[in-house]
Amino acid sequence: MARKFLYFVAIVIFLVIAGAIALNLWSKEATELAFVPRSEFTAQPALDSNAYADPAMWYARPGMGAADPVRFVPQGAPTPAAADAAKFAVFFVHPTSYIRPAIGADAPWNAPIGDSDAETRARLFLRGMASPFAAADEVWAPKYRQAVIGAFLTDKAEANQALDLAYRDVAQAFDFFVATVPKDEPIVLAGHSQGALMVLRLLREKVIGTPLAQRIAMVYPVGWPVSVEHDLPALGLPACATPDQAGCIATWSSFAEPADPALLFERFTATPGFDGQPRGDGAIVCTNPLTGTQGGTAPAEANLGTLKPASDFSTGELIVGAVAARCDPDTGLLLIGDPPDLGPGVLPGNNYHVYDIPLFWANLKADVARRLAAWKPAT
Repeated sequence: MARKFLYFVAIVIFLVIAGAIALNLWSKEATELAFVPRSEFTAQPALDSNAYADPAMWYARPGMGAADPVRFVPQGAPTPAAADAAKFAVFFVHPTSYIRPAIGADAPWNAPIGDSDAETRARLFLRGMASPFAAADEVWAPKYRQAVIGAFLTDKAEANQALDLAYRDVAQAFDFFVATVPKDEPIVLAGHSQGALMVLRLLREKVIGTPLAQRIAMVYPVGWPVSVEHDLPALGLPACATPDQAGCIATWSSFAEPADPALLFERFTATPGFDGQPRGDGAIVCTNPLTGTQGGTAPAEANLGTLKPASDFSTGELIVGAVAARCDPDTGLLLIGDPPDLGPGVLPGNNYHVYDIPLFWANLKADVARRLAAWKPAT
C-alpha cells in the first residue's frame, strides 16, 4: 500500500505547530531563538567525487519502480503507461524537510544526510510536488545537506554559509545528472521553496553562457519569489508570457485572501537581488498556473484538479474546479480567494506556500506537457 500520502500534511503539522504558531504568537526575536541555530557554522568536507553514482543518494531516479515517490498517481488521475513517457529529463530539488527546532548550543545549520525523519518527509513532499512531472522518462531528485529553516529567518553570515553548503551538494548532483541523462534530451529544472532557490542558482552558475543552456526546456522554481526587476534579468531566461511558450521561467507564491505577505517579504525585500541591488518592494514574477500566462485571472472552473488528501491520509484525490487564481499586479502574489480546506499546512498571513503545487496539480501536469511539446532545440 502506498505510504501514507500527505502524512505530507501530517508532517507539516509539526511545521505549523512549531513554526506557524510561533510566527503568529511570538515576537520575531522569540521565533529566531526557537529556529535559528546559535552555534557557529562548521565547515564540512565535500562529498566524495562519485557520491551521486550511489543510487542511495537519490530520492528519485530511473529504475526505482514503485518505490519512486515521483511516480505517485492521485485518485482521479489517469495512470500513465510506461510507453507514454515523454523524452525529457527533470532535475527536481525538494523543499526543506529537516524541520527540527534549534535546540541546544550545537544545533546544526545543515541537515545531515541520512536523518530518517527528514528523508521520510522529503519523499512525501516529492509525492505531492514532483509527481506532476512524472510524464518525463527520467525524473531525478537528489539528497543534499539542506539548510535548516532558521537559515531563512536571520541575516547571520552562517545562514549564507549553510546555503552555500546545500548548493554545493546540489551542484554536484546536477553534474552527475547532466553526465548521465541522454545527451539529446531537453531538461526541465524544478524545485520548491529552498529547492527552488537551489534551481535558480544552478541556472545562474551552471547553465547561463554554456552549451547546456540550449537544452533547458523549462524552469519551474515554484514557491521562491523572483524579483521582476532585480532577479529575472540575471537568470538568462524570460518569465513565461504565453501558455505554449517553452524555454522560460514559471513560478508563483500562493496566498488565500485576505493575504498578509509581511513575513514573506520582510527578508526578501531587504536582501540583494541576483543583480546585487536591494530587491525593494517591486513585484515578483507571477505565472498564473491556470492560464500559463504572466499575470491575469482565472476562475475556479479552469482548475483541472487540486490534490487533496483523503481523511485518513492514505492517499490523495483530485478535486476539479475548486481553486481560482489571480496574479496581484502590485505584489505579484498569486491570490486564490477562499479555497477549500486542504489541511493544517496554511502558514501565517493566509500563506499557502506548502500547497503551491498541490493547489494546481493537474494544471501543472498539463503545463509541463504543453510546453515540452512546444520546445525546439536552439539552432
